[in-house]
Amino acid sequence: MSTGSGEFDLTVLGGGTGGYVAAIRAAQLGMRVAVIERDKLGGTCLHRGCVPTKVLAHAADLQAAARRAVADRFATGELNIDYVGLSRQKDKVVANLYRGIEYLMKKNGITVVPGLGRLTGPGEIAVESGGGKTTIRSTRILLATGSRPKGLPGLNIDHERIITSDDLLARDSMPRSLVIIGAGAIGVEFASIMNDLGADVYLVEVLPRVLPLEDEDVSREVERAFRRRGIKVFTGARVDTEHVAATENGVAVPLRAGGAEHVLAAEVALVATGRAANVEEIGLDRVSVQVERGFVVTDEHQRTAAEGIYAIGDVTGGLLLAHAAAAQGVHAVEHMAGVVSMPVLAERVPRGTYCRPQVASIGLSEKQAAEWGLKPLVGKFPFRANSKAQVRGEVDGMAKVVADASGRVVGIHCVGPEVTELLGEMSAIVTAGVPLDVLKTAVHAHPTLTEALHEAFLACGGEAIHI
Repeated sequence: MSTGSGEFDLTVLGGGTGGYVAAIRAAQLGMRVAVIERDKLGGTCLHRGCVPTKVLAHAADLQAAARRAVADRFATGELNIDYVGLSRQKDKVVANLYRGIEYLMKKNGITVVPGLGRLTGPGEIAVESGGGKTTIRSTRILLATGSRPKGLPGLNIDHERIITSDDLLARDSMPRSLVIIGAGAIGVEFASIMNDLGADVYLVEVLPRVLPLEDEDVSREVERAFRRRGIKVFTGARVDTEHVAATENGVAVPLRAGGAEHVLAAEVALVATGRAANVEEIGLDRVSVQVERGFVVTDEHQRTAAEGIYAIGDVTGGLLLAHAAAAQGVHAVEHMAGVVSMPVLAERVPRGTYCRPQVASIGLSEKQAAEWGLKPLVGKFPFRANSKAQVRGEVDGMAKVVADASGRVVGIHCVGPEVTELLGEMSAIVTAGVPLDVLKTAVHAHPTLTEALHEAFLACGGEAIHI
């Protein structure tokens, strides 16, 4: 098949969350849209990331809740998770959502082109699929090719003993023990899930704390909870990557931490040290798209240096989050269409980490606010003093609010039970710049976890009621 010049107003290269959301918004604005995808619509988030991981996390939460019920003596017998059945459930959820995206493409009149797309010149993409080649011409192009798990220098990922998150999610059997290298969001989530499901877990981080991009109080709370649960945490640790080796029963991971040498033995080693942008094999050398430190460079409207080419999501670096990519995609196509909209600012993008206890954050940390010269006002409230947390039997963590000297909230950081469900309120507050004087008067229902946020607002002025 060959398309004629100008057949599409927009062609999206990559059908992940950012790509398909951008395509739908473009279609709503009257554009003729094509999406090129070499795998499946939904991308990493749906098939190898956010969604399947959360299915496992839900099962892990059920397991932990059952154990708490037994410990509190109002239940007998523990829940036994069938990992094969759990894998089937994961696949079922993913399949349902995948069919939904396919329907949305048809509903919005979007042409889906399967295959590997490569830029061949201004406004032109060659698509290879099944030995055939299609040429697509488009007025504008949106790069949304995403990212993939990144390895470590000197470490050979064999996908059996030394694995990535993709490999772990593809298994239908649970490893009995893991060394997880990297304690960012991905490493911390898998450490929590596997520990709750009964595996022995070692969590290794080269920086001084787990979740190093989060507020320091959040990192401290998570590490404390992990250690109480029996997760063995090594921070400030350097793995001897060249000597990580498969053994008869698993893998041996030598490292140095706290001035001592250790060799950690486990069934598998999970490398969770970040992600690399998919900038190769898409023809960026044929156009004037600029790449720096492995990521595509864009301006605040997601425009690249090449006329008519935009880029969004993981391929541009920054916050590698599906909802950030989706928001960037909407803004990019609205900018193409001349619709006035707000660029996506990193400090207004909410972040959730689905460990136990969960982490939810948006905006500036206390340290960042000080570095920006804001003279921060800080309020904290522990979930131990929250009635709903006590009812649930999950009292680890706190809500923390960071405001500037005028009382405008610039950051909110929560660690505790189901706090990712608070991100909607947190996002609205930070995006709108709601002042503390207003937030203090907002009535929060009792008993709810959101009361911890209200108490943290009050605590900024020393007015918290329940501590």
